[in-house]
Amino acid sequence: MVMESLQYISILIETIIAILGVVMIFKKRVYGWFFLITFGIYAFYDIVRLNSIEIGTEILYVSFFIATLSALVLTWKVYNKK
Repeated sequence: MVMESLQYISILIETIIAILGVVMIFKKRVYGWFFLITFGIYAFYDIVRLNSIEIGTEILYVSFFIATLSALVLTWKVYNKK
């Protein structure tokens, strides 16, 4: 039960980060898109897995890959920021 609660808390935090990404987008910060994509997909992925929602594994794999690429681009942009 504790581990499941931690998973739901994690999903809540991922959702908050995705929402903050939207706020960043409205403030004309390009990083917001990457936060939104990455953590929005992470939250979606976790909800599907936690609730055993029937969805094609291909969709989950591709969406998780996109989230990982988004995180890589975000990291690269922050690293190269001067």
